[in-house]
Parts: sequence; structure tokens; C-alpha cells
Amino acid sequence: MKIALSAESTIDLQDDLLEKYDIHTISYTLVLGDKTIPDEEVKGEEIFAYTAKTGILAKTTAVNVAEFERHFRKLLESHDAVIHFSLSKTLSSSYNNACLAAKGLKNVYVIDSAELSTGIALEAIYARKLIDAGKKADEIVGLVKRRIPSVQASFSLEHVDYLYKGGRCNAMALLGANILNIKPEIIVKNGVMVAGKKDRGPMEKATMSYVENTLAEFSNPDPEEVFVTFSSSYELPEIKALVDKVASVLRARGFKNVHITQANATVCCHCGPHTLGILYINDGPHPIV
Repeated sequence: MKIALSAESTIDLQDDLLEKYDIHTISYTLVLGDKTIPDEEVKGEEIFAYTAKTGILAKTTAVNVAEFERHFRKLLESHDAVIHFSLSKTLSSSYNNACLAAKGLKNVYVIDSAELSTGIALEAIYARKLIDAGKKADEIVGLVKRRIPSVQASFSLEHVDYLYKGGRCNAMALLGANILNIKPEIIVKNGVMVAGKKDRGPMEKATMSYVENTLAEFSNPDPEEVFVTFSSSYELPEIKALVDKVASVLRARGFKNVHITQANATVCCHCGPHTLGILYINDGPHPIV
């Protein structure tokens, strides 16, 4: 049985990893003023420049039912089944839209990842390993769903301005964070973003504190895969130095495959510049049998 893996562009994987794990993506849409663009064609720096210039966030539009149906039908032309990973249903209407599109089709399975960004990618990579092991589609869906509650996805934000503009924090929280130089940690829990610990100081110090906090709290990782996902360009010297430092810490802690990825434009719209996250599945070694 030939099974296709599918996800929305919010999986935050660049082309090399999409090709490696054979994951087919479908784009969200961005509205930048009078321009409407697939989010995969926009870089985070463009989003940040637009917001800095206009003072407003770019608008994001979920994938609609018709777009999903076309996407699934195309995949079914060359595959016997499709397993689609959707952005958390509490964060977007895409999951419900994908379910509606799948209703009229055979062998299309839609999974609520209960995640965003490379938290989704961790689930999809596990599914790819199960496919390669010869598992059937319905069995793969069941095995993936068992692991979803153990996905550890969290981020350190340099500023809360974008959360404020997006209605995810109030004016007093914004003022307090700016005055006290707080860098909040955001954790994805049960499909929603919740506040974690609050780190203080320069970006590098706060980020490394976040990394240590996360590894201490979520201390039973599956060491096979971990993501370092960030919003600002890797070409910026300070971002490259910080990302490389975090990756070095993760390798020293025993992670085997440390994937470095940049968040796509839709995710950047909501987190802002200089955001960095580490993401892994916190349920111990998980060999495929």
C-alpha cells in the first residue's frame, strides 16, 4: 500500500526535509496590504518588515475545503491512501476543513496534530518511519495519535508585541514584559499556547535559560529527533551563533538528529522576530517494531 504524508505549510519544514521524509504540503494564505500570497512564498523577515512599517500584523487565511479536496485528490492519483497532519484545531479552522474535504474521499485520514510548527513535523516523521516499516494506514494513525500528548513544543520569545497585536496578551502584560525585560516561554499544551516561565536579560542569556528549563522539565525525550526552530533569518550572525549554540547543547545531551529549521511566514506572523524553540517527543526511546 502506497501511503502519502500530507501537512499544511505550518509544519515549518524546508525543502530538503520535506523531500527526505516525502511530505506533501499545502499553503496557508497571507494578506499583506493589497497583496494575497501563499505563505510558502514569503520569508519571516518580510513579515517583520511589513509589521514594523505599518504597525499591524499580516493576516493569515486557513486552507479551505475546496483547496484540501483538490490536494487530496491529486495525491490519490499516485497513492492508495493519504495521512494528513493538520495544525491544532484550536488554533485554526484548517482541521475541520480538511475533515470535510476527506468525507467524500476514500482512504484519507486527517489527524489533529494538537501542535504547530515542527511539533507537527515530529509526528509526521514518526509516521514516515512506520510507513517504511510496512505498517498499514489505519495502524499508523492509531500509533501516531498515542504519541501526540507527549510532543514537547515550546518557544522563547524576545518580545510579546506580536502576541499583543494578535490578541493573545493584554496591554498590562505587554507593558510589564517591556519594562522588566522579560522573555516569556510559550508552551503548546492540549493544542493551545500557554504561558511558561519568564526569563530575563539579553536574548542569548534568556534563550539558554529557556533551553535548560525545558530539558529539566521534559526530561524523558525520545533522542532520535529534535528540532531547533527559529523565526529570524539564520543569515543574521547573532541568530546563527545562538542557534548553533543551542544545537550543540542538544547534541551534548544525546539527541541524534538535530534539525535546524526556520519558521514559515504564518507562524512568524504570530510569534515575531528572534523567537526560538526546541521541540521533541517526551516519551523516551521509541524503536519501531
